[in-house]
Amino acid sequence: MSKNKRKEQLMARIDFHSNVSDKLQYACRLTRKIWSATPAGQPVRHIVMVGERSDLQKLDELLWTFSAIDFLPHAFIDDEAAIESPILLSEDFFAPALSNLPHADVLIHLGMRMPSDVAALANRFPRIVEVVTINEAERLAGRERYKAYRDLGHELHNFDQSKAG
Repeated sequence: MSKNKRKEQLMARIDFHSNVSDKLQYACRLTRKIWSATPAGQPVRHIVMVGERSDLQKLDELLWTFSAIDFLPHAFIDDEAAIESPILLSEDFFAPALSNLPHADVLIHLGMRMPSDVAALANRFPRIVEVVTINEAERLAGRERYKAYRDLGHELHNFDQSKAG
């Protein structure tokens, strides 16, 4: 039976965006790109951004101010408006409030922590984006997460931002 259960595990697409100089600015641009790609008339897609509380508080402010022409509706996962917000901020990969979402399409990880259950996370989110900065500690933590996803057989892609124009 355990073999059948393993076969039922969904494979996620995992994108590593490496050598990012400013992860919060980058997260804003990336979120705008992902959210704006949702076709009109489609159900609300949820982008969940996970990171440290201090980074999420800065990101909350930045999502309101980084662009004069874009509006990126967002909320913290435990806010009342979270269920209706397409962009959610959470300190926890497995926050209980996430189970209230009908679906969550993309997880953007801004922190260094390894998820406690990589397989469950990949089953919950069909696409995971790992943002890894130029900071050496973050790079090493990113490599460990890359190995964990690879060992589970997920589709991995790396986008080296040091080569971006």
